[in-house]
Amino acid sequence: MNCLICKVGETQPGTVTVTLERGATTLVLKSVPAQVCNNCGEAYLDESTTTQIMDTAAAALDAGVQVEIRTFQAA
Repeated sequence: MNCLICKVGETQPGTVTVTLERGATTLVLKSVPAQVCNNCGEAYLDESTTTQIMDTAAAALDAGVQVEIRTFQAA
C-alpha cells in the first residue's frame, strides 16, 4: 500500500517498537509486526495486533506496572 503520511513510499512487512504511556505506566513492546513505509518509516498495525497490544496495556495498567519492556508475542 502507499504510505498515507509521505505519499511516496510503499509499505513492506517488518517489525517496530511500540511505546505506550498512561499515567505512571510505561509499556514498551519490541518486535511488533507491522507494515512499514520504506521511505519515511511510518508503521501500520493490523486490527488483531492493535487489539492484542491494547489488551496487554490494559493488563499492565491494572497490575500497577510502572515500566515494563516486553517482546511482542503474537496470539
